[in-house]
Amino acid sequence: MKKLVYIANARIPTEKAHGIQIMKMCDAFTAQGIDVELVLPRRLNNIKENPFDYYGVKKNFKITKLPTLDFIALELGQSGFFAETLIFLIASRIYLLFKNYDILYTREEWAGLFFKDFCMEVHSLPARPSLLHKKTWRKAKAIFVLTSFTKNELIKLGISENKILVLPDAVDLAKFDIRISKEEARKKLNLPQDKKNILYTGSFYLYDWKGVDVLLEAVKNFREDFLFMLVGGSEEEISNLKSYTINLKNLKLIGHKPYAEIPYYLKAADVLVLPNKKGSKISEEHTSPLKLFEYMASGRPIVASDLPSLREILTEKEALFFRSNDAADLVRAIKEILQDPTRAEQLAKNALQKVQNHTWSNRAHRAIDFINK
Repeated sequence: MKKLVYIANARIPTEKAHGIQIMKMCDAFTAQGIDVELVLPRRLNNIKENPFDYYGVKKNFKITKLPTLDFIALELGQSGFFAETLIFLIASRIYLLFKNYDILYTREEWAGLFFKDFCMEVHSLPARPSLLHKKTWRKAKAIFVLTSFTKNELIKLGISENKILVLPDAVDLAKFDIRISKEEARKKLNLPQDKKNILYTGSFYLYDWKGVDVLLEAVKNFREDFLFMLVGGSEEEISNLKSYTINLKNLKLIGHKPYAEIPYYLKAADVLVLPNKKGSKISEEHTSPLKLFEYMASGRPIVASDLPSLREILTEKEALFFRSNDAADLVRAIKEILQDPTRAEQLAKNALQKVQNHTWSNRAHRAIDFINK
């Protein structure tokens, strides 16, 4: 049996999406018949739940936490994060001197400073890649990117096309394609049955590229028989939004929820919104949002910003698009999909069918097959 070590400088569990991806990929690698060990830093964490329980993953791989200096908890900004990352990578290098393994897998952009033979995921590119970035990418045995745009940029930077594979994110179908009606989901979550429910999941950063500000501007154009729900914000994000949204009676801000509850919120919705903004290269070309695949797996209709990154997965057969950054056009799209239930149902059905190919198991299988070649 092959041994894979996954190095991730991440606080696990975490309320952020990368925690889901890391844990689900480790689980999926194990399902490929590989012995997996996830190596993490030992950091302060307000979430005390066991990572396997938190993410609904079987305890079929090992998690090792290495000692580090938690500069991130001291709120030292980017310099603190960089210092903590270097300390963690040094600790990982020392730890692995005494380990036998076949595959070293990581998301760490400075891995090339400490390791020679590794595979890595690259989820975004810096505006001005440094020599250290390029050195890491050249040393990597295989590079996995989320979109073709990222692959093409790496090729332009001199990275061999033969070692780059486009590998979009994925979803656990069993967790999100749950057999429960919209009415049952609303009852479970104590939500009103008599309102049109428009849902967004993810962070609430107001002027971030994820487009929460565009969605909130659209909310102002709907009556109180509509309920817009934003699920997943931190306490700080919710606090920052309250003054901005105090007069919006048709808006409900819900903080971070356990991963296992999110499928019920999706099922309770009439429309799921993905309002990513243009103007950010991450948003336009590099992102492959986990929420996109979760939306698709829920069987609910999707309204999405018309961006190249999202078009890599979605077409007009699976979603209704609106002009990015345009709140008025988002209003139009939401009303259009609600006024045509037949079309909404067909879009949701098509999205659910397409997402069957985007499972964590398929993603891990493609990654291992690429590494072996």
